[in-house]
Amino acid sequence: MTGEVSLLWVYLSERPLTWLTVTVAAYALADWVARGMKRHPLFNPVVLAALIVMAILTVTATPFAVYFEGAQFVHFMLGPATVSLAIPLAENWGTVRRAAKPIAAALVAASLTAVGSALAIGWAFGLPHDVLVSLAPKSVTTPIAMGISSALGGIPALTAVLVIMTGVIGAMTVTPLMNALGMKDMAARGFAAGVAAHGIGTARAFQVDPLAGAFAGIGMALNGAFTALLVPLLLMLM
Repeated sequence: MTGEVSLLWVYLSERPLTWLTVTVAAYALADWVARGMKRHPLFNPVVLAALIVMAILTVTATPFAVYFEGAQFVHFMLGPATVSLAIPLAENWGTVRRAAKPIAAALVAASLTAVGSALAIGWAFGLPHDVLVSLAPKSVTTPIAMGISSALGGIPALTAVLVIMTGVIGAMTVTPLMNALGMKDMAARGFAAGVAAHGIGTARAFQVDPLAGAFAGIGMALNGAFTALLVPLLLMLM
């Protein structure tokens, strides 16, 4: 019986659809756990799903290349998902226009802090140029960050890892931090989450409040565009 199960797994593991199914099922399970824990920040579904997939890959000794062959459809959908950020921006354009000055000020301050602090800390520790470039767009959503890194001589794969780590940490800390600071304006909370923690932070903001989610999407979209202009400028100055 064990041999038959082993043969069945070998057969299934060679089918790309298997790993796409595993990825979707892992997230569905993680989201179910997160709901059961009343969306506690420590039970982020992205983190849980990643841990589940990592455990499965480790137990089955599956190389990442084999896994990615099946899961690359999810990776492909990052592009359309990023473009769809225009929807909350369009739906809330009136509110954005009325608050244009504070939004612009917050965007510039947040982007400068995110990129500038990463470059300054990396430079202080003597990181090589390609690693600095990979680190700079860490607060931008993955497709944009990898594009910036690739165009400027960074390491896109390293950038992707840093982006995910930034998003996960931001999503887990944003709600407790905002509560501790006494910030009650959901638009401001959401915008901060989107600028600092891109897509994962935006997903967390939608779980907390629809308005926060909408402004998180706006913040993520604007930060992506601004960071794409800011990173090359700061690198030239360095």
